Amino acid sequence: MDGSSAHRATVLVVDDEQRSLESIERILSSHFEVFTALSAKEAETVLGREWVQIILCDQRMPDITGVEFLQQVRNDYPDVVRMIISGYTDAEDIIEAVNKGGIYQYITKPWHPDELITKLTNAAELFRLQRQNEQLAVELKLKPDNLEQALIEKRRALKARYDWDQGIVRSPDSCMNRVCATIRQVAPYDINVLLSGESGTGKELCARALHYNSLRQDQPFVAENCGALPDELLESELFGHKRGAFTGATEDRVGLFELADGGTVFLDEIGETSPAFQVKLLRVLQEGEIRPLGSNRRRPVNVRVIAATNRDLNADIRSGKFRQDLYYRLATFEIQIPPLRERRSDIVPLAINLLGEAMEQLGKRVKGISEEALVSFKAYHWPGNVREMQNEIKRMLVLAQDDYLGSELVSPHILRATPDDNTPHAVQDLLEGSGGSLKQRVEALEARIIRETLIRHRWNKSQTAQELGLSRVGLRSKMERYGLEKNPNIETITDVA
Repeated sequence: MDGSSAHRATVLVVDDEQRSLESIERILSSHFEVFTALSAKEAETVLGREWVQIILCDQRMPDITGVEFLQQVRNDYPDVVRMIISGYTDAEDIIEAVNKGGIYQYITKPWHPDELITKLTNAAELFRLQRQNEQLAVELKLKPDNLEQALIEKRRALKARYDWDQGIVRSPDSCMNRVCATIRQVAPYDINVLLSGESGTGKELCARALHYNSLRQDQPFVAENCGALPDELLESELFGHKRGAFTGATEDRVGLFELADGGTVFLDEIGETSPAFQVKLLRVLQEGEIRPLGSNRRRPVNVRVIAATNRDLNADIRSGKFRQDLYYRLATFEIQIPPLRERRSDIVPLAINLLGEAMEQLGKRVKGISEEALVSFKAYHWPGNVREMQNEIKRMLVLAQDDYLGSELVSPHILRATPDDNTPHAVQDLLEGSGGSLKQRVEALEARIIRETLIRHRWNKSQTAQELGLSRVGLRSKMERYGLEKNPNIETITDVA
């Protein structure tokens, strides 16, 4: 046995024809640890000596049929996955094999090598899942109190993570306080909620806060991005499907609405759905029933729906892109999430919190963020909102070589948008306004470029002058002209709490 075989499933092949036995062994040996037997008696010897997970047995044998032998195996070794192979496809034979021998799979001749390997791989996975289920049953029996307590603790942690006072990070005077107060008021009531706001503003976080502070908090919360899938796949994801319902549907699938029964379904980017899908979703919301693709049976579901969009749905209703009746079903209560540019006071606590999360995810630690970097953050308009800040902090953390994330790590486009406290307001006005001569505007742009380069080089004038092709005297002259000096009042660091 080679070193890798210890981790491979063991298969016992039973066939009275030597050539057939050798052929199957040759095909399976690269994927499984294979034992062979020319008779039921030899197979019993192997079963008594080796730990066999799967038996692949021929139906036609001289002393005993495959079904009869596997029926004995079922009594003596009930955990073994039993499979039979036969050139006969009589329906009665198949039914007898399944009922008497507890057969997992009935394989007919001639078989294709790849198909045979796939079926045995699935059988090995079935054996593994059976063992895990047995182990879990034993653990549940021996430690019910511990498991119950662990479940309670997990639920408590989730509730705290998405509590309006802890999960939604903000400053004392944040405009998000109004949103959190609304969540607090709406969460206990079993009504559908529509969350509106730009991409990256934290709509899913608010949806989870609504769920974990509701009467459904102990039930599932599932989320689906409706804009990422075509209609058929989206319908399958949400409502499930039967085997053969469409190309690639090789097995039954339970949809998210059924999985979340009793809990909450979060439908993100609901405004991106087609009118055809909107009709089906409306029917589900009205009737409280789903019908999986390819099925004629309806199944009742009890879910709370929280939807989110970055679109103006009222405009889409007027243009015919979104159904008005579905809008009223989803927007029993609507909450508007403000963009980050309207939450300037939240930027520092958010940045510190996101740094903590990034350190956990990336496995790299620093002590904090420099105040100068945070000044840049506060002046930037963040079109990508919290998600953009999250990505920026991860990028800075990856590049960091010191104990703190300094302003030299901040992306150039963020630095360029930063007016320094010592920069004359006229310079900033020239950059953003429409007045001023060409010379004045060029000088304003020059001041911005010099400042950005100084920050990247940590205000090292020699390195800055070298990059810009200036002498130190020339750089000093321009800095004096534009009032570019490092603000001595800015503290050097902000530690992560």
